[in-house]
Amino acid sequence: MERIVTKPSVYLVGKQTLNAEDMKRFLDDEGVVFETDTDRPPEVLAEAAGRICYMSYGKGRKTNAEYLDRIISSHHGSVLEHAVWNFVVTGISRSLTHELIRHRAGVGVSQLSQRYVDESDARYVVPPLYRDNPELKGKWENSINAAHEAYVDLVNATSEHIKKTHPDLKGTDRRKLVRQSARSVLPNACETKVFLTMNARAIRHIIEMRGSAHADTEIRELALQLAKIVKAESPNIFADVEITTEDGIETVNVTHSKV
Repeated sequence: MERIVTKPSVYLVGKQTLNAEDMKRFLDDEGVVFETDTDRPPEVLAEAAGRICYMSYGKGRKTNAEYLDRIISSHHGSVLEHAVWNFVVTGISRSLTHELIRHRAGVGVSQLSQRYVDESDARYVVPPLYRDNPELKGKWENSINAAHEAYVDLVNATSEHIKKTHPDLKGTDRRKLVRQSARSVLPNACETKVFLTMNARAIRHIIEMRGSAHADTEIRELALQLAKIVKAESPNIFADVEITTEDGIETVNVTHSKV
């Protein structure tokens, strides 16, 4: 079956920039000096946010890594909420997003709508457990094919019904009514796409919880991809995040839990 998806794809589509001109204007107005050794905007902004609490600019200076390590080890997680990234994620199932959208604090989510998007060409995410088991994968494919055919049949039949019963309904409203009814037979394996805006504190929580060996395998794979991206983007904010392998399973481990 050509519609099978085997792993998520994560795209880092947006990140912060530092408005150095206004930062300098603030510092000049306050008569303070702020210097840091990182050029990564999320790290600069997180440090600047933390220092405003005590107006400690120019006092007790440390490297950005040392400063943020102190913040994180002290569990002052609110400072990390000022560092933000934007991601697009595809190749994930609605089963995964049912779990992902529980993480709403510090997370903005926009998800593909099955009411507006025709799923006649939908792709389906095979559960990791079935990937390398031909027998189970075959049974799964048969179930997916049956559900997909049922959806297509329902779309066609419902379209004819709506034309007769609601002849004055506009095209967009008619299609929405058809798809919102027919989607009820689509399985959780149906692929979806999401746009995520997340701050560093929320990301840390997600990758810690969902990167665990106890998490669902599909969402753990997503957490691992996110962890690798943000560690490269901000090594100081995610310095205590480690990716390890135990019993052949790759997981995320965080030294300072629940910051």
